[in-house]
Amino acid sequence: MAGKPTDWSETEVAATVRSYLDMLRLEVSGQPYNKSRYRKVLLPLLSNRSESAIEFKHQNISAVLMKLGLRPIRGYQPAQNYQQSLVPEVQRQLALSPSLIELVLAEALQAPKASPTGKLDFTSASIPSIILPEASKWTSAQTGRPDYAAIEASNRALGLAGELVVADLEYRRLVKAGKAHLARRIDHVSQSRGDGDGYDILSFEESGKEKLIEVKTTRSRAETPFFVTVNELKVSRAHSDVYHLVRVFSFGHDPAWFRLRGSLDASCVLESNGFMALPRPA
Repeated sequence: MAGKPTDWSETEVAATVRSYLDMLRLEVSGQPYNKSRYRKVLLPLLSNRSESAIEFKHQNISAVLMKLGLRPIRGYQPAQNYQQSLVPEVQRQLALSPSLIELVLAEALQAPKASPTGKLDFTSASIPSIILPEASKWTSAQTGRPDYAAIEASNRALGLAGELVVADLEYRRLVKAGKAHLARRIDHVSQSRGDGDGYDILSFEESGKEKLIEVKTTRSRAETPFFVTVNELKVSRAHSDVYHLVRVFSFGHDPAWFRLRGSLDASCVLESNGFMALPRPA
């Protein structure tokens, strides 16, 4: 019978974190890399570990990076059940690589190269699990630490691109349902009237009932926190029967989306500083 798996040694953890951060640097620099090749290079440095064990450890590192206010590698879904020694090692190596942090945060401010109009599927993704950042990380202004979500929230070009693809999705949905007369009435209100309405798009159900849609867009994973304003929260409460928050994620790569209905304090976990939000599990 196989023995119980042992905790990874400091040397193993350090090598695995180094491998992950090397891949992250290549990814944010726009250079190709092969995850399988990186796992194979790691194997001789570890104590009888499998490639699947390495992959799971890399998923652990994804979760740690999100808790520390950065974004993970695409394709490694965050796995939160990790040994505690992983956190200080990730922090140590990040401290030795300030240029990597700068690259990741610079990505959060980049304007999209092109709006992927027509690329959102009609079917929404499932609501993701919550990954809460460290308590001291909710406000980067107070801590001076990196906060990918906060920086990305200020990227108006990215926000507008996300709104355009959701408006396009709504238009295609209504036309497909034989409701072209409703599709023509869709109003991109954040552009036609400004940001004061508490939502970005006025659309319609097939019945003709209004839909007030607020759009939040990220290049990162679905689990990435987003920010809502006091006005958005107020409007979502006052119009909870027609209010929808659409979260667009993986923007510019393989964009997808999920929807939260009703009042934002009912559908999200909100932190009062700002409000930073994460969807409540369904």
